Amino acid sequence: MRTILVLNAKGGSGKSTLATTLASYYAVRGQRVALADMDVQRSSLDWLALRDTDRPEIKAIDAVHQGLRIPPGVDVMIIDAPAGTHGDALSALVQRAQTILIPVVPSPVDMRAAERFMAELTTIKGIERHKAKVATIANRAREGTQATTALEAQLEHLKLPDGRKLPFLARLRSSVNYLRAAERGGSIFEFAPTATEPDRECWAPILRWLSSARSLPS
Repeated sequence: MRTILVLNAKGGSGKSTLATTLASYYAVRGQRVALADMDVQRSSLDWLALRDTDRPEIKAIDAVHQGLRIPPGVDVMIIDAPAGTHGDALSALVQRAQTILIPVVPSPVDMRAAERFMAELTTIKGIERHKAKVATIANRAREGTQATTALEAQLEHLKLPDGRKLPFLARLRSSVNYLRAAERGGSIFEFAPTATEPDRECWAPILRWLSSARSLPS
Protein backbone atom coordinates (compact mmCIF):
# COMPACT_ATOMS: atom_id res chain seq x y z
CA MET A 1 0.00 0.00 0.00
CA ARG A 2 1.21 3.49 -0.86
CA THR A 3 1.14 6.10 1.93
CA ILE A 4 1.52 9.80 1.17
CA LEU A 5 1.62 12.34 4.00
CA VAL A 6 0.79 16.00 3.34
CA LEU A 7 2.53 17.92 6.07
CA ASN A 8 3.39 21.39 7.31
CA ALA A 9 3.37 22.57 10.92
CA LYS A 10 2.14 25.99 9.77
CA GLY A 11 -1.60 26.30 9.23
CA GLY A 12 -2.95 27.82 6.04
CA SER A 13 -0.43 26.18 3.71
CA GLY A 14 -3.08 24.38 1.66
CA LYS A 15 -2.50 20.87 3.00
CA SER A 16 -6.13 19.83 2.64
CA THR A 17 -6.38 21.08 -0.94
CA LEU A 18 -3.27 19.10 -1.80
CA ALA A 19 -4.52 16.00 0.02
CA THR A 20 -7.99 16.02 -1.53
CA THR A 21 -6.62 16.67 -5.01
CA LEU A 22 -4.22 13.75 -4.69
CA ALA A 23 -6.94 11.47 -3.35
CA SER A 24 -9.16 12.34 -6.30
CA TYR A 25 -6.33 11.84 -8.80
CA TYR A 26 -5.67 8.29 -7.66
CA ALA A 27 -9.37 7.47 -7.37
CA VAL A 28 -10.01 8.65 -10.93
CA ARG A 29 -7.23 6.30 -12.05
CA GLY A 30 -9.04 3.33 -10.54
CA GLN A 31 -7.03 3.04 -7.33
CA ARG A 32 -8.75 2.16 -4.05
CA VAL A 33 -8.08 5.31 -2.02
CA ALA A 34 -8.46 6.26 1.63
CA LEU A 35 -8.19 9.85 2.85
CA ALA A 36 -7.23 10.21 6.51
CA ASP A 37 -8.02 13.57 8.12
CA MET A 38 -5.93 14.19 11.26
CA ASP A 39 -6.87 17.85 11.63
CA VAL A 40 -9.59 18.93 14.07
CA GLN A 41 -10.83 21.40 11.43
CA ARG A 42 -12.01 18.39 9.35
CA SER A 43 -11.42 20.12 6.01
CA SER A 44 -10.79 16.86 4.14
CA LEU A 45 -13.75 15.11 5.78
CA ASP A 46 -15.99 18.07 4.94
CA TRP A 47 -14.82 17.80 1.33
CA LEU A 48 -15.68 14.10 1.29
CA ALA A 49 -19.13 14.82 2.73
CA LEU A 50 -19.86 17.06 -0.27
CA ARG A 51 -18.74 14.42 -2.74
CA ASP A 52 -21.40 13.06 -5.11
CA THR A 53 -21.96 9.32 -5.02
CA ASP A 54 -21.36 9.05 -8.76
CA ARG A 55 -17.74 10.18 -8.36
CA PRO A 56 -14.99 7.56 -7.80
CA GLU A 57 -15.13 6.34 -4.20
CA ILE A 58 -12.69 7.62 -1.59
CA LYS A 59 -12.88 6.06 1.87
CA ALA A 60 -12.96 8.51 4.78
CA ILE A 61 -10.83 8.03 7.88
CA ASP A 62 -11.64 10.27 10.84
CA ALA A 63 -8.17 9.96 12.34
CA VAL A 64 -8.87 12.52 15.07
CA HIS A 65 -11.57 10.40 16.74
CA GLN A 66 -10.91 6.91 15.39
CA GLY A 67 -7.15 6.83 14.98
CA LEU A 68 -5.20 6.17 11.82
CA ARG A 69 -6.89 2.87 11.02
CA ILE A 70 -6.51 1.70 7.44
CA PRO A 71 -9.56 0.09 5.80
CA PRO A 72 -8.92 -3.28 4.13
CA GLY A 73 -8.11 -3.37 0.44
CA VAL A 74 -6.71 0.16 0.16
CA ASP A 75 -4.12 0.83 -2.57
CA VAL A 76 -3.28 4.43 -1.66
CA MET A 77 -3.70 6.26 1.63
CA ILE A 78 -3.42 10.04 1.72
CA ILE A 79 -2.88 11.54 5.17
CA ASP A 80 -3.89 15.16 5.80
CA ALA A 81 -1.72 16.06 8.79
CA PRO A 82 -2.70 18.56 11.47
CA ALA A 83 -1.01 21.92 11.85
CA GLY A 84 1.25 22.39 14.84
CA THR A 85 2.78 18.90 14.70
CA HIS A 86 6.21 18.82 16.33
CA GLY A 87 8.48 16.64 18.47
CA ASP A 88 7.43 13.07 19.22
CA ALA A 89 4.09 13.50 17.42
CA LEU A 90 5.90 14.56 14.24
CA SER A 91 8.34 11.66 14.52
CA ALA A 92 5.50 9.16 14.96
CA LEU A 93 3.66 10.57 11.97
CA VAL A 94 6.71 10.38 9.72
CA GLN A 95 7.07 6.69 10.56
CA ARG A 96 3.66 6.05 8.94
CA ALA A 97 4.59 7.52 5.56
CA GLN A 98 6.58 6.46 2.52
CA THR A 99 6.34 9.87 0.90
CA ILE A 100 5.95 13.34 2.44
CA LEU A 101 4.79 16.41 0.54
CA ILE A 102 5.25 19.83 2.12
CA PRO A 103 3.26 22.72 0.62
CA VAL A 104 4.51 26.24 1.38
CA VAL A 105 2.75 29.46 0.42
CA PRO A 106 4.70 32.56 -0.68
CA SER A 107 4.57 34.84 2.33
CA PRO A 108 7.43 35.93 4.60
CA VAL A 109 5.71 34.48 7.68
CA ASP A 110 5.15 31.10 6.02
CA MET A 111 8.65 31.00 4.56
CA ARG A 112 10.28 31.62 7.94
CA ALA A 113 8.04 29.01 9.56
CA ALA A 114 8.85 26.53 6.78
CA GLU A 115 12.58 27.03 7.27
CA ARG A 116 12.31 26.22 10.99
CA PHE A 117 10.01 23.27 10.33
CA MET A 118 12.32 21.79 7.70
CA ALA A 119 15.25 22.07 10.10
CA GLU A 120 13.27 20.02 12.62
CA LEU A 121 11.92 17.54 10.09
CA THR A 122 15.30 16.65 8.61
CA THR A 123 16.63 15.54 12.01
CA ILE A 124 14.00 12.81 12.37
CA LYS A 125 15.46 9.31 12.00
CA GLY A 126 12.92 8.24 9.42
CA ILE A 127 14.16 11.01 7.13
CA GLU A 128 17.86 10.61 7.89
CA ARG A 129 17.72 6.87 7.20
CA HIS A 130 15.80 7.31 3.94
CA LYS A 131 12.71 5.54 5.31
CA ALA A 132 10.55 8.34 3.91
CA LYS A 133 11.11 10.58 0.92
CA VAL A 134 10.36 14.30 1.24
CA ALA A 135 9.63 16.98 -1.35
CA THR A 136 8.34 20.54 -1.28
CA ILE A 137 5.73 22.38 -3.33
CA ALA A 138 5.16 26.11 -3.74
CA ASN A 139 1.43 26.48 -3.22
CA ARG A 140 -1.04 29.22 -4.19
CA ALA A 141 1.77 31.01 -6.02
CA ARG A 142 1.36 33.89 -8.43
CA GLU A 143 3.84 33.81 -11.29
CA GLY A 144 6.17 36.76 -11.57
CA THR A 145 5.66 38.09 -8.05
CA GLN A 146 8.56 38.85 -5.77
CA ALA A 147 7.14 36.62 -3.03
CA THR A 148 6.89 33.61 -5.35
CA THR A 149 10.41 34.16 -6.69
CA ALA A 150 11.77 34.33 -3.13
CA LEU A 151 9.90 31.17 -2.11
CA GLU A 152 11.15 29.20 -5.10
CA ALA A 153 14.73 30.26 -4.37
CA GLN A 154 14.33 29.13 -0.77
CA LEU A 155 12.87 25.74 -1.71
CA GLU A 156 15.47 25.15 -4.44
CA HIS A 157 18.31 25.39 -1.90
CA LEU A 158 16.95 23.18 0.87
CA LYS A 159 19.16 20.20 1.70
CA LEU A 160 19.09 17.16 3.92
CA PRO A 161 21.72 16.75 6.69
CA ASP A 162 23.82 14.47 4.45
CA GLY A 163 24.02 17.19 1.79
CA ARG A 164 21.46 15.72 -0.60
CA LYS A 165 19.15 18.24 -2.23
CA LEU A 166 15.57 18.20 -1.06
CA PRO A 167 13.38 17.97 -4.17
CA PHE A 168 11.35 21.06 -5.02
CA LEU A 169 8.69 19.68 -7.34
CA ALA A 170 6.43 22.40 -8.66
CA ARG A 171 4.65 25.68 -8.31
CA LEU A 172 0.88 25.35 -7.98
CA ARG A 173 -0.88 28.48 -9.09
CA SER A 174 -3.55 30.32 -7.16
CA SER A 175 -6.60 29.17 -9.10
CA VAL A 176 -10.35 29.55 -8.69
CA ASN A 177 -10.67 25.92 -9.81
CA TYR A 178 -9.54 24.74 -6.38
CA LEU A 179 -12.28 26.80 -4.75
CA ARG A 180 -14.87 25.35 -7.09
CA ALA A 181 -13.60 21.87 -6.35
CA ALA A 182 -13.81 22.45 -2.59
CA GLU A 183 -17.45 23.47 -2.93
CA ARG A 184 -18.37 20.27 -4.78
CA GLY A 185 -16.23 17.56 -3.20
CA GLY A 186 -14.38 17.24 -6.50
CA SER A 187 -10.99 18.12 -7.91
CA ILE A 188 -9.33 19.54 -10.99
CA PHE A 189 -8.91 15.95 -12.20
CA GLU A 190 -12.68 15.49 -12.25
CA PHE A 191 -13.50 18.72 -14.08
CA ALA A 192 -13.34 19.17 -17.85
CA PRO A 193 -9.68 19.10 -18.99
CA THR A 194 -10.17 22.21 -21.09
CA ALA A 195 -11.20 24.18 -18.00
CA THR A 196 -8.36 22.93 -15.80
CA GLU A 197 -5.50 22.45 -18.26
CA PRO A 198 -3.20 25.10 -16.68
CA ASP A 199 -3.68 23.54 -13.24
CA ARG A 200 -3.09 20.02 -14.55
CA GLU A 201 0.14 21.20 -16.16
CA CYS A 202 1.30 22.52 -12.78
CA TRP A 203 0.61 19.13 -11.24
CA ALA A 204 2.46 17.15 -13.92
CA PRO A 205 5.94 17.22 -12.27
CA ILE A 206 4.44 16.26 -8.91
CA LEU A 207 2.67 13.26 -10.39
CA ARG A 208 5.77 12.19 -12.35
CA TRP A 209 7.83 12.25 -9.14
CA LEU A 210 5.19 10.32 -7.21
CA SER A 211 5.11 7.65 -9.91
CA SER A 212 8.90 7.25 -9.86
CA ALA A 213 11.14 5.21 -7.57
CA ARG A 214 12.66 8.47 -6.34
CA SER A 215 9.56 9.11 -4.22
CA LEU A 216 9.77 5.76 -2.42
CA PRO A 217 12.03 4.70 0.46
CA SER A 218 15.40 3.28 -0.46
